[in-house]
Amino acid sequence: MTEVEARSAASRLHDQLDVIVELLHRHEADGRLPADVLVDLRQQLDELHPADIAFILESLPLDDRLAIWQLVKADRDGEILLEVSDAVRESLIADMDRHEILAAAETLDADELADLVEDLPTAMLPELMAGLDAQQREQVQSALSYEDDQLGALMDFEMVTIREDVSLEVVLRYLRRWDELPAQTDKLFVINQDNLLTGVLPLHWLLVNAPDKMVSDVMAPDVNTFHPENDAYEVAQAFERYDLVTAPVVDDNGHLIGRITIDAMVDVIREEGESEALSRAGLREEEDIFASVWASLRNRWSWLAINLVTAFIASRVIGLFENSIERLVALAALMPIVAGIGGNSGNQTITMIVRALALNQITAESAKRLWRKELTVSLLNGLIWGGVIGVVAWWLYDSLSLGLVMTAAMTLNLLLAAFAGVGIPVLMTRFGRDPALGSSVLITAMTDSGGFFIFLGLASIFLM
Repeated sequence: MTEVEARSAASRLHDQLDVIVELLHRHEADGRLPADVLVDLRQQLDELHPADIAFILESLPLDDRLAIWQLVKADRDGEILLEVSDAVRESLIADMDRHEILAAAETLDADELADLVEDLPTAMLPELMAGLDAQQREQVQSALSYEDDQLGALMDFEMVTIREDVSLEVVLRYLRRWDELPAQTDKLFVINQDNLLTGVLPLHWLLVNAPDKMVSDVMAPDVNTFHPENDAYEVAQAFERYDLVTAPVVDDNGHLIGRITIDAMVDVIREEGESEALSRAGLREEEDIFASVWASLRNRWSWLAINLVTAFIASRVIGLFENSIERLVALAALMPIVAGIGGNSGNQTITMIVRALALNQITAESAKRLWRKELTVSLLNGLIWGGVIGVVAWWLYDSLSLGLVMTAAMTLNLLLAAFAGVGIPVLMTRFGRDPALGSSVLITAMTDSGGFFIFLGLASIFLM
């Protein structure tokens, strides 16, 4: 899809949302929707992809969301629950009764059901598992045995396997017996009689080779195999690096136990990006924008409390230099510039370092080189832009000394920002913490307090 097509699709989706919102507002006197409006809404929803319905549900306040949810066909509930965010899924499941939840679960494959099970009421799980056949039950239990960030929790058990001792003609006849191949099938997994993975047969190789050739002569040994204990984000990076569509998942003995698909890896990358963005802002989890006040308060309070403490520290730093500020009012006007530029530079550095850490590109040795590089960049930026603002301060306040202090303070604060921008995420990683967690809050706190202290301290020494 081109950029123009993507914009067009997004525009159509927003137009669809506007239409649904407009229909929802056509209440009768008793607050109910007219029958013709309900018919229009159902028709609109029937024509939408589950992911588009999920977007609409996430974009509506709770009452409207539940009204739309009741109009969705029951056989689509499972697909839509998988598409919505965790916070919105919780609100939808809370509005469903036992029979609706069981009906939604029946439409899902084992790997999809494993994604949903953790959000279902605990009391329903025995009944849900009892309704599965032995193979599905084993697959769900297998997926649930792994952590959320492990590949085993994302495995797809629906795949096509073939033997290595048959001809391509036999394989083609076998494939024609399928009503439909599993989604994202770009290769067939070759196994021996012991279910050991021996290679893969890409579909395009199957089509261009002579039918009388043996699978063992055409197949390729697959170097891109993964284990269920692997970190899902690292596997997603491998998918991006090697342009994979699917890949086999094997146990420690090489037995094929499942596959992983590109759509699951795209979800992992998206969720990792969203989680990182939330962590930098100090948010603990994804938040339903229409969540209750109490739910939003619980999600946001912790880092706001930390930010309050750091802001108080910054104010006390300013308080140490009240006499200097009273004697030279220009300091009050200029000190936010030093702190603001330092915070911006620190956030640039910390963003680069957090990304590099996420890609496993930083070692103990390279961290030292990064520190030297970032300090050098900050020194040059400080001298250049500090010199510019120093000249401006000299011109505005007719004080060469003030201009020199401004340049020196800007340079020193940018050096502090670079040191902290590398040091904070590296230290957090070393202590087993998410390097993005609250990074923006911490770097801003350091550059604010440090910038005020450096600038006002230099001004007190050289200007008073």
